[in-house]
Amino acid sequence: MSLKLALFDCDGTLVDSQHAIVAAMEAGFADQGLPPPAARDVRRVVGLPLVDAVARLAPTLSVTTHEAISEAYKAAFYRNRLAGTHSEPLFDGVVAALDALEAAGFLLGIATGKSRRGLDATLAHHGLAHRFVTLQTSDRVAGKPSPDMVFAALAESGADAAGTVVIGDTSFDILMARNARVRSIGVAWGYHDGAELLAAGADLLVQEYAALPDAVRGLLVRD
Repeated sequence: MSLKLALFDCDGTLVDSQHAIVAAMEAGFADQGLPPPAARDVRRVVGLPLVDAVARLAPTLSVTTHEAISEAYKAAFYRNRLAGTHSEPLFDGVVAALDALEAAGFLLGIATGKSRRGLDATLAHHGLAHRFVTLQTSDRVAGKPSPDMVFAALAESGADAAGTVVIGDTSFDILMARNARVRSIGVAWGYHDGAELLAAGADLLVQEYAALPDAVRGLLVRD
C-alpha cells in the first residue's frame, strides 16, 4: 500500500502570521531608510522566498538592497519573537484536522517560504514539531512556485506523487503543486482569495478546517 502525504503550507494556512510578517517587513525597509510597503501588498507575497518577496514589493531597487532588506527583516522577526511581541496563532481547527488526517493514515509534512529556524520556532511554540515527517523550507530548497520542495518531501517521506496533496492559501502553493504534478487544496482563510486559488488550478477549495480531512480523503483515498 502506497504512503499518502498531506503537505501543508505554514503562513496563512497553519498559522496566522500576517501581523508578524508585516511588522518585520516594515522594519526591513526602515533599516534601509525606505518607506514601508502597504500591508495588503506584503500579504500578497507571503509564501515566496524572502528575497523574491522583497523584490516584488520593490522591483526598482537593486538586488543588493533586496538582500539587505531581507537580512534586516530576519533580524527584526527574531527580535520580535524574543521580545514576545511576535504572534503566529494557529487557525481554529488545525489540531483536530491533523488528528483526523493521521487517524486516516496520512503522513503530514510542511513546505513553506519560512526559514528552517523560523519554522522550527513556530512549531515548537505550538507543540507541533513531532507531527510532521518532512519539513521543507525555502532557505534549503528552491522556493515556491518551484516544485523542488514537493520533490524533496516525497523523497524524505516515501510517499509518491499520486498519493500527495498540497494544502495552501496562496496561488504560489497551488502553482508549486501543479509544477510537481500533485493534487492541491486551497484554503479560504489565508492571504489570497478563493477565486484566485481555483484559477491557479486548485482541485478543491475549503472554507474551514473542519472540512479539510474529508476533502483530502476525497481526493486521495481510492477503493
